[in-house]
Amino acid sequence: MIRRIVAAVFLVAIAAVLVVVAWPQAFGLQTWPIIAQVVALRGLDVIVALGLVVIAVLAAIVWRGARRFFGLVGVLLLVFVVASAGILTSRGFSSSTAPTTKAAGDLTVLSWNTKGDAPGPEAVAKLAIAQHADIVALPETTQQAGIEIEALMRAAGRPMWVLSAAHGYIYRSHATTLLVSSKLGSYAVNSFAGDTSVSSTVIAEPNKQGSPVIIAVHAVSPKPQEMRNWRSDLNYLAAHCTGGNLIMAGDFNATLDHLRGYGKNGHDFGSCTDSGAAAGGAAIGSWPTSLPQVLGAQIDHVMYGSTWKVVAMKVVGTEDGAGSDHRPVVTTLARSS
Repeated sequence: MIRRIVAAVFLVAIAAVLVVVAWPQAFGLQTWPIIAQVVALRGLDVIVALGLVVIAVLAAIVWRGARRFFGLVGVLLLVFVVASAGILTSRGFSSSTAPTTKAAGDLTVLSWNTKGDAPGPEAVAKLAIAQHADIVALPETTQQAGIEIEALMRAAGRPMWVLSAAHGYIYRSHATTLLVSSKLGSYAVNSFAGDTSVSSTVIAEPNKQGSPVIIAVHAVSPKPQEMRNWRSDLNYLAAHCTGGNLIMAGDFNATLDHLRGYGKNGHDFGSCTDSGAAAGGAAIGSWPTSLPQVLGAQIDHVMYGSTWKVVAMKVVGTEDGAGSDHRPVVTTLARSS
């Protein structure tokens, strides 16, 4: 009798843990320590759970007296696998490339956390030119690197404005640099709008009427000692993703799971739409490059306001050996009306 009670308690506990990991948003736990880290890698969670299913089956075969218990554990894990895989599938693994010739007014946005300038200006410029990027958001990239990238792009006939910010430029990883095509007119950094907590965010406001406000972001990663700063960063960024003629791109250090609760009126984040979600590619991992895309986390995003709609979105997998632990994300946007 006692064994049955203990087994039942364990089964209830396992079920509760799996439910929370599968959909922590239902309980408002998606930004809690441990849960935030575990839910970030849904694809990897599925693989781990499948491995545990195999262990449960083997345990049931070997340990006859506990066959029912381990069988039920296996069933719970299989339900978790199906649910998690279903969530990933609903978010999509689609990857689309914009037409070589963009329509007038379309903008291509490239976001790439360079891990402290690791790929080098040449690699970044080459990718930006190849993707016909009009906006290049570069978390963990110094101003000097941005200037060198712009010189290479200018030589290729694509002059850009360079805007950069950092908390004292002490660490390269704290710098964020933004390049904006000169065809959008000049831009100025809004230095009165506050900043993210550890690494900088660049809020660039246009001087040309009709050009979008552009925000290059870098939220701190949700390490145990930075959880409060991480949540503060997401609140700050959501408050500035106000919709309309606005584009926000960079390293949010958050997946769509974490961003639940930061959207307004049904939007993905603030009053903005996530390009990955809109294009059906939100399950493709942009981090880390050490894992296949299907197992990683999409924590790098391009968000946009109601003035825009997504034409194409892809996570670039050709730069995994360039030195960064992030994959570039490329999105092409068109005017919504």
